[in-house]
Amino acid sequence: MTNIILCGGNGTRLWPISRTLMPKQFVKLFSKKSLFQLTVERNSKLCNSQLVVSNAEQYFLALDQLEELNKKNNKYLLESIAKNTAPAIALACLSLDENEIVLVTPSDHLIKNEDEYKKVIEKAKEFAYEDKLVTFGITPTFAETGFGYIESVNNFDVKAFHEKPNLQTATSYLKAENYYWNSGMFCFKAGVFLSELKKYSPEIYNQSIEAFNNASKSEIIRIKYEDMASIPENSIDYAVMEKSNIVKVIPSNIAWSDVGSFDSLFEELEKDENFNTVNFNHISIDSKNNLIYGKDRKIATIDIENLIVVDSGDALLISKKGSSQKVKKVVEKLKETNSQLHNIHLTGNRPWGTYTVLEESNGYKIKRIEVKPKKRLSLQKHKFRNEHWVVISGVATVEVDNKKFLLNENESTYIKAGQIHRLSNNTNKPLVIIEIQVGSYTGEDDIIRYEDDFKRE
Repeated sequence: MTNIILCGGNGTRLWPISRTLMPKQFVKLFSKKSLFQLTVERNSKLCNSQLVVSNAEQYFLALDQLEELNKKNNKYLLESIAKNTAPAIALACLSLDENEIVLVTPSDHLIKNEDEYKKVIEKAKEFAYEDKLVTFGITPTFAETGFGYIESVNNFDVKAFHEKPNLQTATSYLKAENYYWNSGMFCFKAGVFLSELKKYSPEIYNQSIEAFNNASKSEIIRIKYEDMASIPENSIDYAVMEKSNIVKVIPSNIAWSDVGSFDSLFEELEKDENFNTVNFNHISIDSKNNLIYGKDRKIATIDIENLIVVDSGDALLISKKGSSQKVKKVVEKLKETNSQLHNIHLTGNRPWGTYTVLEESNGYKIKRIEVKPKKRLSLQKHKFRNEHWVVISGVATVEVDNKKFLLNENESTYIKAGQIHRLSNNTNKPLVIIEIQVGSYTGEDDIIRYEDDFKRE
């Protein structure tokens, strides 16, 4: 059985923790592990291999976090455009044998009852061997209005899928006892799913086959932009599951959470004696029942209750508990003002290492750059900025206009706008430099790449 791990989604309801370039599935929220890593650990006990479906940026995050788990021989499929779950799953299934059973899971869900999880997966495999499409219905614990529901009949048969209900309808679902939260997890043979997709959504099926046939398949499967653009966007529920007559639902009481909001995150984090989330940077004076999140600065609270306080260094969120679904509106307003706060943290992860913005103002930006051993940045130039590099630790190999030289600790160099250059770390130790950018524009998109080890555009 292959675990198809869907890494799409930006987790906007967990801003400012979650950003486009560091979405919630890769943020280490639980026991210094990310939801993605917990997903891999959980499912690798049940599956023979992992197939990660993501975009190019998330691929490098997944690669790093799988290396931390010492998980090797993983497969990757990279989408150039997100087109929802139906095309993502179709492309993944096209890369597998038609009789391979796949377990399709999001990368950002938390499941705490792994013993029960194993039992429901084994039951799902039984149905999958019988050429059924299996979905998992989460036994609801309260009247949730933020999830879709699955209505069952005769234990495992699906009567209907239902959209997100209002509170009155959700309450009636809870009382009925044959309604389940739609988990977004599935199990089936790759060929059976593709057959049903061809029957009920032929355009997605046909365009996916064309895209897959045209894809680069050297080390990883890369779907071309123009082929991905031609595939209609749709979810697996709308495209197949709600139309097919071979669907089964497994009732699943597995202590599941989609960790889709700060309110749901609060329920999962460890609490102190005052029912505040445990945070060693938090000084609490008569404060109770609060979610306090912050890693760098001290957060002091006095006489507050039922609040969400999230400090990410470059942004501060304060919300009443119960209102955190509205965080998406904050992200929308940030996009309207062309802010990058929805997109990236002060520290950005790259396949070669990390950079942290130390200070930024009109005309300049100061960064701390750390390059991993034996890694190098792309060969590039900038139109609008000049760069000053100072080596803090390690040895830098610098290339500027076809000339190479070494920089040791406390040595520096200057690169003019328009010069083609590259920074490399050819040693076995991390390289740390301070980069001072000076120019009319210091945005991250002022990069023209000529060569790149990681095949970025």
